[in-house]
Amino acid sequence: MKKLWRASKKQVLNSNLKQYENFITSKHKIKFKNNYDRIFDWSIKNKGKFWDSIWDFCKVKGQKGKVKIKNSKTFYKNLFLSDYKLNFAENILIKNDHTKAATFISENGFREERSWFQLNENVSKLITYFKKINIKKGDRVSAYLPNLIQTVECFIATSAIGAIWSSCSPDFGLNGVVERFAQIKPKILIIGDRYYYNGKEINIIERLPKILNKIKSIKHVLVINYPGKKYLEFKKTFGIKFKSFKEIQSYSASPISYEKFNFNTELAILYSSGTTGKPKCICHRSGGVLLQHLKEHQLHSNIKEKDNIFYFTTCGWMMWNWLVTCLSSKASVVLFDGFPMFKKKDLLLKIASKEKVTLFGVSAKYIDALKKNNISTKYNLNHLNTICSTGSPLSKEGFEFIYKKIKKNVHLASISGGTDLVSCFVLGNIYKSVISGEIQSKGLGMDVDIFNENGKSVKNRKGELVCKSPFPSMPIKFWNDKNNKKFQNAYFNRYKNIWHHGDYGEVKSSGGFLIYGRSDATLNPGGVRLGTAEIYSEVEKIKEIKESIVVGQSWDNDIRIILFVVLNNKSTLDDELIKKIKKQIRVNASPRHVPNKIFKVNDIPRTKNGKIVELAVKNIIEGNKIKNKEALANPAVLEEYTNIKELYESEKN
Repeated sequence: MKKLWRASKKQVLNSNLKQYENFITSKHKIKFKNNYDRIFDWSIKNKGKFWDSIWDFCKVKGQKGKVKIKNSKTFYKNLFLSDYKLNFAENILIKNDHTKAATFISENGFREERSWFQLNENVSKLITYFKKINIKKGDRVSAYLPNLIQTVECFIATSAIGAIWSSCSPDFGLNGVVERFAQIKPKILIIGDRYYYNGKEINIIERLPKILNKIKSIKHVLVINYPGKKYLEFKKTFGIKFKSFKEIQSYSASPISYEKFNFNTELAILYSSGTTGKPKCICHRSGGVLLQHLKEHQLHSNIKEKDNIFYFTTCGWMMWNWLVTCLSSKASVVLFDGFPMFKKKDLLLKIASKEKVTLFGVSAKYIDALKKNNISTKYNLNHLNTICSTGSPLSKEGFEFIYKKIKKNVHLASISGGTDLVSCFVLGNIYKSVISGEIQSKGLGMDVDIFNENGKSVKNRKGELVCKSPFPSMPIKFWNDKNNKKFQNAYFNRYKNIWHHGDYGEVKSSGGFLIYGRSDATLNPGGVRLGTAEIYSEVEKIKEIKESIVVGQSWDNDIRIILFVVLNNKSTLDDELIKKIKKQIRVNASPRHVPNKIFKVNDIPRTKNGKIVELAVKNIIEGNKIKNKEALANPAVLEEYTNIKELYESEKN
């Protein structure tokens, strides 16, 4: 157990967590004596009081009710603060002055800034536009956009009127976007005209005709041009009403009148990765998301007013929602779009220095890339208090690299959660030491544990990450999920009335956590969850391939994608076919979906009802024991996947 950092007494005394401890001590006459475990136990045993205290401590704007918890025997039917009312946007636009609210920076250095006043004005104009085209409470607003300030403004305006936001970033291929948005039938599509990645301009708007052809519910299109650039020309579709963001900016702004909605009103739809078919449309509630984020930002990440928060993300990832909500703590957000190492390996660190970033959030993969390139910061990072790491697990070497090469006096708060809860189960904790390789603590109010295969709690050994009792950011439902069958199967089919998250983890004697990655067949390269279905749909189009199976392999502190193909007669897996497969996936899915290695096999393992078994192959190549072989129709084929020498070699450059 190697301790890397501990907050000073002064840092602890000045922390939000200490202020919160004083707050609940005063309110409930309980002394916690700087002991996080005591505060945590209280938050679990007194859930109603705890979440109500977060509302009060974080000064949520809204109308309080009397019902703190509406209990149910069914885990996901428990309702928190069910008669409380709020408007999510009102709690985001918490200021209206001329100080900085948001900054956008492109990979080539273009910079755009918004004050709180400007942010309020633009949201007001967007609300006017939405109301003109009859967007109302419960309508879906879909966005296909880069990580721009305009994207944030559209999200806030959508939530202000009670409509439901749903976004995908431009790196989603056409099929991925259509698969997601078509399920929720949006009235309007907000689309960017282009984006930039590693110096290349990529046209998004040219995809629009095919999107509109596939999603007939879209009647309005709002086009946003990339900042600093003229609008790209595009062909308009008959019967669709188009508007540019520039036209909306000519509207008059007026003070926003916020309607208060129920705590559990739908805020946004996020998507699962689509491992076994179409991505699940996960509906999230406004109050639950807001309270979770306020708690995580203020108590676990120590975010304060006028802080500058940076997280490397896209609007297709839950961390984007997490980043935007930082505004509700009166902090400023820094948005980046593009390749994080464009022209400079340490580009993001340069931005952190220039923008005086106080919380710097990146993926574990990015930290690993800095380590591989032997980056040692040459920038002034005096303002930097916290570094957050998420996505894939951060290795011990990654932890130690931060303190050796980036900054010694910094709180390294590795965090882990998921799209399923738009938040985290385990996070940073300023009361405790940072230990190499470990996430510090369970999140307050999150009854997290590690179970073995028999549903028993275990310490110091691998098991399944679970949550034993309800929390307010549980999804409301999956869209179009009759009788909640998919919902129950996703989280509650492993342990009765216990949330099963699908991560392998381990809780240490210190109380810290190790997260080992997904326990299912979801691909997670670079910390970005990808579904196998999008790869299959492209591979199946290739005439030389009969069928395929794709899995993630743990490799070099990350996950790499491995594709196995069964070829049609007379076909050969040569360099030409490998190039063809990769190109097909790159163009029609995304560059992230492209396999690192491709192998020929003669057969694919299946269940007795014909379903391919990705997890069995994944376990084979990871050296894990295969459970339930008897459930397979053809268990003998697994032999073909063992001892493939090339699987344990690096890719050729």
